[in-house]
Amino acid sequence: MMSKSELVFMPLGGVGEIGMNMALYGVGPEGDKRWLIVDFGVAFAHEAHPGADLIFADMRFLEQERDRIDGLVITHGHEDHFGALFSLWERLDVPVYATGFLADLVEAKGEHEHDAPDIPVIRVEQGARVQIGAFNVEFIPVSHSIPEANALAIRTEHGLVLHSGDWKLDDRPGVGKSTDIARFIELGKEGVLALICDSTNALSEGSSISEQDVEEELTHLIGQAKHRVAVTTFASNVSRVQAIARAARANDRQCVVVGRALWRFIEVAQEQGYLEDVPEFLSEQDYGYLPRDKVVAILTGSQGEKRAALARIAGGEHPSVQFSKGDQVIMSSKAIPGNEREINEVINNLARQDVTIITERDARVHVSGHPKRDDLRKMYEWTQPSIAVPVHGEEMHLKAHAGLARAMGVKEVLHVRNGWMARLAGGMVKSWDEYLGGRLYKDGSLVGTFEEMGIQERRKLSFVGHIAVALTVSTKGEILGRPQMALAGIPDRNKKNRLFIEIVEAGIYGAIKGMPAKKRKDIEVLREAVRRSVRSEVHQHWAKKPTVAVMINLV
Repeated sequence: MMSKSELVFMPLGGVGEIGMNMALYGVGPEGDKRWLIVDFGVAFAHEAHPGADLIFADMRFLEQERDRIDGLVITHGHEDHFGALFSLWERLDVPVYATGFLADLVEAKGEHEHDAPDIPVIRVEQGARVQIGAFNVEFIPVSHSIPEANALAIRTEHGLVLHSGDWKLDDRPGVGKSTDIARFIELGKEGVLALICDSTNALSEGSSISEQDVEEELTHLIGQAKHRVAVTTFASNVSRVQAIARAARANDRQCVVVGRALWRFIEVAQEQGYLEDVPEFLSEQDYGYLPRDKVVAILTGSQGEKRAALARIAGGEHPSVQFSKGDQVIMSSKAIPGNEREINEVINNLARQDVTIITERDARVHVSGHPKRDDLRKMYEWTQPSIAVPVHGEEMHLKAHAGLARAMGVKEVLHVRNGWMARLAGGMVKSWDEYLGGRLYKDGSLVGTFEEMGIQERRKLSFVGHIAVALTVSTKGEILGRPQMALAGIPDRNKKNRLFIEIVEAGIYGAIKGMPAKKRKDIEVLREAVRRSVRSEVHQHWAKKPTVAVMINLV
């Protein structure tokens, strides 16, 4: 007997963490559901993932259900919502739906990606509705820190689900549309079954300030500066780029753009009709020819990225841009959790150059793109959902959001994690651990699991180093010549000033002398004996056991 149809929600990324947003909506009976993917994001690797560049959600469930996926909708153009497209879309080859800004951004980014697939994006106007298989999807304009961000009203045979995406309230957003409050109120009257909503700022009371407030503050700060001003922000924050350019013009300064990612977003924004009321942007080659009191530089690198413009300038490594004593750097962004060390390193390098540094702690130079608690309360008042599912945030944010939803009178507040399934209709409303998903890692041009990419081995090597030993052994079990050794990541000497290469050699001969020649004929036995002996010998002098590889040439 076939089970009855149900409506489910299943996040694969972005719940219990910041970034890597990816979620599924499913309609139909168990084992035969149609699926809609919302967002296809990445997270950025840190020191715990040596060599890796990007982290993706596990794709096994999607690949298993590939033939039943109706489409993929991208809410907006931030990497944590669309950045996995170039690496993973070909595994699914499903239709992609997005607004024009995101479509142009995908095209522009694809030109710079190694072996990027040609991803056809079906363009949807903000405010429009499109039928995607079993799902009718409406794109609702919301304010965020990038143009054309959207919430999604997803209609199915079981009712209306509202997926907020990233949003905030701002009646003066600078670039793009304000959040369509009237439409949310209309949807509330229509009847919202479930609200799947952004939790990023659920711990922060009050409401967000406007992007216009930031522009006014930047205008004031630049007006007070006596020398060069540089402002770093997220490349995707087109509203902030516009605010900086206008603030520069208001103070009779030229605006120089430093960083390829910034230029990419500026070009896409201009193609889409944004950034029209701003002065011409100059290239970094113009920087050195402008008087110190007539320039504002917009820089990439707000998160301390080592290869971005700000870190290179702070380290004295940029070919075109340098700072001098008395110049001013404005950090017009917020530190993403996990990036604090890199940001502080950049700030310290700037301080060594006697550069004045202004952050959001000093002035109103940044506004979040996410709703604070008063904004969330308004969303619940407008939409009156029967079910609330907090997403987009770490554990503390999700808990705070859940408490707020209950206080607003929501009947069912579901707790989900990545890989959990939440039934919204077609049976008892509940959530459960459906699928224990892992992670995929991009390293160079390759994508694989933690084990497949050798990341665990690299972590081990970074802690204990590596020793390679090569021996030549005759068929009689005799050792021919001296062992060859290569040490990587091993100290040069022990406490008594003895060379570690001598210690390793002692370990090798210790193993050999302890074995009769007959046993040495067994290559695997000899290899393991030498490996164990070398590790043990080094441990006695270092209190660490390195990885050891033993190569044996039998002649």
